Amino acid sequence: MAAEDRIARRYVVTGLVQGVGFRWTAQRVARSLDITGTVRNLPDGTVEIEAHGGPQALESLREALGTRMPGRVDAVREDRLESPGEGGTAHDFRVVF
Repeated sequence: MAAEDRIARRYVVTGLVQGVGFRWTAQRVARSLDITGTVRNLPDGTVEIEAHGGPQALESLREALGTRMPGRVDAVREDRLESPGEGGTAHDFRVVF
């Protein structure tokens, strides 16, 4: 996929999402969808995902956040990212500590 066809999204996931394998599952799903970016725990107990990929791939990731992740997802906030940022130029999806 050409770089200009990729878009970026930030997801903040609330619920029981830390200490349950959520980040590692998100990494596995994102890699299977050819999405690059990062996933990290935030101090307030949420998980933040910065994802870069095709529109359909990001829609599939968004859907997976509510259906395929361990733990309990109460809500997912989605924000558009204008700048590709670090995840847009990386060639992988990684867990950030």
